[in-house]
Amino acid sequence: MSYSLEQLRRCTVAVDLGAARTRVYVRDTGLIVDEPSIAAVNTRTGSLIAVGSMAQGMAGRTPHHIRVVRPISGGTVVDIEMAQRMLRFLVHHKIRRAWRRGPLLRAAVCLPHDAEPIAQRAAIETLTGLGARRVELVDTLVAAAVGCGLPVEQPEATMIVVCGAASTQVAVLSLGAIVAAEKVLVGGDAIDYAVIQHLRSRHELMLPTQGLHPLHLALSADPVEEGAEVRGRDVATGLSRTVMVSTAQVREAIQTPLTGVIDAIGRVLRACQPDLVADLVERGVMLAGGSAVLPGLDRMIAEATGMTVRIAENPDVCAVVGLGAILEGKVRPLHLEQLRT
Repeated sequence: MSYSLEQLRRCTVAVDLGAARTRVYVRDTGLIVDEPSIAAVNTRTGSLIAVGSMAQGMAGRTPHHIRVVRPISGGTVVDIEMAQRMLRFLVHHKIRRAWRRGPLLRAAVCLPHDAEPIAQRAAIETLTGLGARRVELVDTLVAAAVGCGLPVEQPEATMIVVCGAASTQVAVLSLGAIVAAEKVLVGGDAIDYAVIQHLRSRHELMLPTQGLHPLHLALSADPVEEGAEVRGRDVATGLSRTVMVSTAQVREAIQTPLTGVIDAIGRVLRACQPDLVADLVERGVMLAGGSAVLPGLDRMIAEATGMTVRIAENPDVCAVVGLGAILEGKVRPLHLEQLRT
């Protein structure tokens, strides 16, 4: 998808509709919304009960007449009406004056690489329904690269890997555009699912997603701990049970989904010219996205590619912060005068 820096600088609001979290950035103000992309609805009355963190705490704990929904999947709006209601609730008290101005409001939104036209239309309708007169679409890869501080506007190759909850996007950028990119449906959710399935088959233990935190801490420790205690429900008896899980076995279980990310990086490198690959050997790979801190991901990429792998300072908010920087004019196109100097 193409974008115009001139049009983006006229925008007031930047929105990142992620599968895991929704973030809103207002020009000259900063990040004002960073909440889970989840809502709780009363199916009897159709009323919205809670959104964000409060709704996330209700997941798996609600009666039959309350349904917890995710209107955004893989960076794509799958329920326009519910996404509008969720966004309206999140931003109502913080930028309601801006929304009321309607005709004066322009918005920019991040979308995954090669988003389908129907996904682009859904994002536009979601924001125009809230009062935006014009909506600009920006590739998440470009926005995240700017948010990481990469020199995307320079004639230099930079590689970024954006690890989301539902998918991972890999790209090489130069002169403000994407040279080669790949998207694979492997993200934090797939990694967690692999761990949950391992615990069920090896230990006969059903574990909620929230119960993975001890394992994440053990895997991210340096040096890696030998094991971690996790509590879940016994498959046979239904009673609560605590087991000691080997981190070595968990690392082996997550190798399969992570291999898809490594393969995507290889395809992107093969699609680039030798000069660009030479630049990448010097600069390495930048990891961004909420799932960039997955234990062992950076080490696995470094071993497979032989390149230095860095994790962005704030990987989860790189996309919306980068889009906000574009709105505020911090990214400028390269002119001939700059090349002469």
